Amino acid sequence: MENSTLDIKANRKAVKYSRPEIIRRVLWGGGKPLFSYSPRPLFAWRAFLLRLFGAKVGRNVHIYNSANIYFPWNLEIGDHSAIGENAYIYNLGHVIIGNKTTISQRAHLCAGTHDFSDPALPLLKPPIVIDHQAWICADAFVGPGVKVGEGAIVGARAVVTRDVDPWVIVAGNPAVFIKRREMKEE
Repeated sequence: MENSTLDIKANRKAVKYSRPEIIRRVLWGGGKPLFSYSPRPLFAWRAFLLRLFGAKVGRNVHIYNSANIYFPWNLEIGDHSAIGENAYIYNLGHVIIGNKTTISQRAHLCAGTHDFSDPALPLLKPPIVIDHQAWICADAFVGPGVKVGEGAIVGARAVVTRDVDPWVIVAGNPAVFIKRREMKEE
């Protein structure tokens, strides 16, 4: 096993964001207080602001004012979905959230990491997909490049680093299969 030295200088010199993206980040920094300090029930206002900054936001979406959306232009959320209080959407890469999907309070979707095999630790931005009717429960972590299948549930405080099959429940750290999710007929 070869021991290499991390090349922090190369990491700091690397261009991680384009000029237009830097400009959008500065503008979002100015616009974010309009999101964060808006009264709790003003879901339509927050959806409007996110759309203004490039997000694709469906109809009847509830995003709470304490949610932290890192880059709105990398967010797509479907109809009748929600992002709960203090949820953290670290979307350096694209984050797609389907229809009728819930991201619960304090959940963390992390679409950014570094290539640890390269001494310069270059920034990576793998996308995350949370499919329709899925539920990411409170305090759960979904890592870079993960797809959570349709109807799946990621249990509270679970850590998901691999794809989750449709209509299953996973929990734990690391998240493991618990059982199939079955829907009662109405």
